[in-house]
Amino acid sequence: MSAPLWFGGDYNPEQWPEAVQVEDVELMRAAGVTLATVGVFSWALLEPAEGEYRFAWLDRVLDRLHGAGIGVALATPTASPPPWFGLAHPDAMPVTADGTRLTHGSRDTYDVCAPAYREASVRMATALADRYAHHPALAMWHVHNEYGSWTHSEHAARAFRDWLRRRHDDLDTLNRAWTTSFWSQTYTDWEQVQPPRATQYRPNPAHVLDFRRFLSDEMLDHFLDQADVLRRARPEVPVTTNFAFGDWVPVDPWRWAEHLDLIAVDDYPDRMGTEGAEQTAFAGDLARSFATRVPGPGRPWLLMEQAAGVAYTGEITRPKPPGEIARHSMTHVARGSQGAMFFQWRASRGGAEQWHSGMVPHAGPDSRIFREVCDLGGVLGRIAEARDADVVADAAVTWDPECWWALGSPSLPARTDYLEAVRQVHRVLWRSGRTVDFVRPDRPLPPVPLLVVPALYLLSDEAARRLADFTAGGGTLVVTYLSGVADPDSTVRVGGYPGALRDLLGVRVEEFHPLFPGETAALDLGSVREEVTQWSEHVHLEGADAVARYAGGRLDGEPAVTRHRYGAGEAWYVSARLTDRGLGSLIAEAAGTGPFPEPELDVVRRVGDGGVWVFVTNHGAGPRRIDPVRLGLDSDAHDLVTGRAADGLVVPGGGFAVLRGHAAAN
Repeated sequence: MSAPLWFGGDYNPEQWPEAVQVEDVELMRAAGVTLATVGVFSWALLEPAEGEYRFAWLDRVLDRLHGAGIGVALATPTASPPPWFGLAHPDAMPVTADGTRLTHGSRDTYDVCAPAYREASVRMATALADRYAHHPALAMWHVHNEYGSWTHSEHAARAFRDWLRRRHDDLDTLNRAWTTSFWSQTYTDWEQVQPPRATQYRPNPAHVLDFRRFLSDEMLDHFLDQADVLRRARPEVPVTTNFAFGDWVPVDPWRWAEHLDLIAVDDYPDRMGTEGAEQTAFAGDLARSFATRVPGPGRPWLLMEQAAGVAYTGEITRPKPPGEIARHSMTHVARGSQGAMFFQWRASRGGAEQWHSGMVPHAGPDSRIFREVCDLGGVLGRIAEARDADVVADAAVTWDPECWWALGSPSLPARTDYLEAVRQVHRVLWRSGRTVDFVRPDRPLPPVPLLVVPALYLLSDEAARRLADFTAGGGTLVVTYLSGVADPDSTVRVGGYPGALRDLLGVRVEEFHPLFPGETAALDLGSVREEVTQWSEHVHLEGADAVARYAGGRLDGEPAVTRHRYGAGEAWYVSARLTDRGLGSLIAEAAGTGPFPEPELDVVRRVGDGGVWVFVTNHGAGPRRIDPVRLGLDSDAHDLVTGRAADGLVVPGGGFAVLRGHAAAN
């Protein structure tokens, strides 16, 4: 029998009286909850004074959940130190880039580099391991919460210098990597090196980039301090932490993934409808890639947090349309998540996130949201057999958080939104019916026919060779502007852009021509005139053929999109920011897949020892009839959601199906 899919959310019983806690467990059983994350923000209750632990309340919670057959992801509460900690250890509070030491009053008030904080974190993890490592409810350990808090303290300065010594060996190497000969920044003693604090004008981009790398590694060390304690206590219980997503997060998930037993992510799309569906698919594909494209055996992954009933748009909080809770959850499960979790179980009455959604909203269980939660729990119970099946991808896209960080530098000719550049590529591939693997370019590339490289600003020689080998072996490579321009130290590769990729692409870019907001340029895509925004370039052909040229303006007649035969494959270069339709049509032409479609169906194929599972989500308003043969299934396939035969199955607007069968004979 297949293991169940995880279903539930962050559970904060300490916010509620005992009677509500008893009701909670009954409601969880009714909803089909299988996992509750407990203790994420409970440090003040667990350790009300330094070295004084109180576990009785947590004992009752875990015993009650176990009695109901609900597993527990037990968290270490180190993301939210209690008030007494800041008073006892004021030097362990974070320091901003302008030198302000923050005080307690929110979550994340800690300096990850402070010895007192590191020691207190290990003590807390040890206390929890000693008491609960063998509790029958324990299903996994959840370390910390959403790593990402910055600090520029003296503790950070000392740790940063140690990190730099390990990375660069000596000051001469550091000075070369950071080009410190510019603006008289040459360092002659390690004590001169500080975190990139507030300064007069533009900071050194290599300095800032290395500091973000350092923070990622320092936070990883904090995670490993606790993970080592928990693994020693009970090695078979998986240890994880939940990745947050944003340009403020100095965490490299590719590096962290090697040290986690399960990859956990939080996903809060800020759009609804088709746009929200694309954002959700992007997050799911990214999380699966972190889990599966690591050295050695792949790892499972889990959607650890999402909003139950609302979307946070940045301006207002809007309720999700009916069925959206299930559609977003199924989008993640289709892409390999071992379940669907939420923040949080019951919406809080007070506190900073009192208006954050809950599986049980303020309206209580007699509500649309809770009814949809219960329906989702029932569906997840019926499709658990697909839990360990592999997702089949047919395209890949490079993803590099260090490029994201580097492209945020004010020293660039124009600010480029790396996240949007990657999302646009994923979006057009998703709309054309493709399932995407994200890849780190300096690691082995997957055996897919199509690889797209958006704005890969930092590129090592090794990564450039991998891209060349992929193409020479028969792959189709599509590279967009601002790729290969700098080396991993953020030093520009001279001689013409795109630097490390010039020979592969058969082009040499002489000048960048970024566009002002509201300014446009045009290029001729055969019978279509495409309007471009934000970016254009002066491109010279050095072996490549021009597929499209600029039309009008200073670049009139110059190459805009090129194609270069390289070995058994082709390497395409896109020098301008195209519209979604223009980029989608171009990628479709490069891949030889015909016109750029925009289907309403999201179709993900998964393969395992027991057969084939095809997840189909209808994001359109109208019903769609399913042809299992076109989906590569035999005529005996059936839908696990409804129990009906797949042949002739109609998926209603906003609905979904999970087809179970075997691969159709060729």
